[in-house]
Amino acid sequence: MQAFWDAEQGKYVFAVQRGRMPPTQPTHGQFALTNGDPLNCHSYLSGYISLLLRAEPYPTSRFGSQCMQPNNIMGIENICELAARMLFSAVEWARNIPFFPDLQITDQVALLRLTWSELFVLNAAQCSMPLHVAPLLAAAGLHASPMSADRVVAFMDHIRIFQEQVEKLKALHVDSAEYSCLKAIVLFTSDACGLSDVAHVESLQEKSQCALEEYVRSQYPNQPTRFGKLLLRLPSLRTVSSSVIEQLFFVRLVGKTPIETLIRDMLLSGSSFNWPYMSIQ
Repeated sequence: MQAFWDAEQGKYVFAVQRGRMPPTQPTHGQFALTNGDPLNCHSYLSGYISLLLRAEPYPTSRFGSQCMQPNNIMGIENICELAARMLFSAVEWARNIPFFPDLQITDQVALLRLTWSELFVLNAAQCSMPLHVAPLLAAAGLHASPMSADRVVAFMDHIRIFQEQVEKLKALHVDSAEYSCLKAIVLFTSDACGLSDVAHVESLQEKSQCALEEYVRSQYPNQPTRFGKLLLRLPSLRTVSSSVIEQLFFVRLVGKTPIETLIRDMLLSGSSFNWPYMSIQ
């Protein structure tokens, strides 16, 4: 990862290169910065953000070239492929960020099962995923299976909610460091069932929130309400139905396989995971 000062924007711009965390990760409290300090302050929290950024499997531009062209209407296959990439990216990112790999595997699975759809929405906003209604409905198979008018209306309403959440995030011009912190805040939630150490997970969420606050204060000193606006976007992410995301983007690829099962398999197999693609008719 490299940080460049953008004089016009008055802040650092991050160039995140593809790569995993180094084999010898710094231990807790020993986060070393690489290629300089991106926050221009030698603090523990800035090192934490650096490692959150380095954990990204690939930069936004590599989600897919179509993803970076909001006016381009993507085909069904491209939509499904992009969605698969984004889900895999979220799980891979979690596997490589500080503290998460140290949790019990049951806790890791519980956290990702609960938050995968929120992470998906954040990734969709970060890469400006095109959300045109027609191809989304086609990807969901609504053209192939008759659906009652009421159900079509309800489904369209869910798509609208998804679109609204993505657009509201895009309107804030969230940068890469902020997205990484937001994803960590979402991931480390004590709302997951069956956690072995709720207090520890809560402390990780607080750490992520403090890192975001410090970063925003440092990089956006002329936007005193920015930190609050970013946090206020998170509760509404849960208004996007996970079952609708599954129907829209994944039913053509995995059929009736529960998305939670895929997430568990991704987490356990890591980069060797083979996506169970179905033949697309």
